[in-house]
Amino acid sequence: MVYDESDYLMLSGIQHFQFCKRQWSLIHIEQQWSDNEATAHGQILHKKADDPYVKEKRNDVIISRAMHVSSKELGLYGILDVVEFHKDERGIELKGRSGKWLPIIVEYKRGKDKKDIYDIVQLVAQAICLEETLGCTIEYSYLYYHRVNQKKRIEITPELRKEVVSLASQMHEYYEHKVVPKAEYFKNCQLCSLVDICMPRLSKKNRNIDNYIFHALKSEDGL
Repeated sequence: MVYDESDYLMLSGIQHFQFCKRQWSLIHIEQQWSDNEATAHGQILHKKADDPYVKEKRNDVIISRAMHVSSKELGLYGILDVVEFHKDERGIELKGRSGKWLPIIVEYKRGKDKKDIYDIVQLVAQAICLEETLGCTIEYSYLYYHRVNQKKRIEITPELRKEVVSLASQMHEYYEHKVVPKAEYFKNCQLCSLVDICMPRLSKKNRNIDNYIFHALKSEDGL
């Protein structure tokens, strides 16, 4: 499927969607947002990386910041933190530069490496968008974790590409039908900046009360 530009959704949202579909819906459909310490620190980190006036050249590497990208296949658009162009015959031609240059994304994260794939699906979505924007193929890119000063290489595999295409399709379906899932409490809820807006514990309590009333009435019927 090819999406019209007017239907594009924010690329950064795919990480929210993978983490919690209710969180994504509250942010992107109901336009609710609240900063906590984690999001505030993350914004500062991205602001440092996303300086469009800073471009560097280090030997055979050109560093470009705040690059705008989009994908008709995914229907997503966004801004990349950092793209490194390495001088490599497998790469592409750049205007005003001799030779060929291989683009590699570096996505900045505030914390440390995670066991889940929330960060990875965002990076893969970025790679697909950059491929369409530049007309190239990206086999790998990097996640940089600020807290532990770790740069982790991520292979852009067919399986991950398929997962991202599926997630993007679901995002468009949710957005089109204005789907906001009911709140459910998980152990990571306290780390979410929207926990006070979402109120997952209250929703769980309400469900327990409903269940209590249901069973109480059922018991009375049996008398």
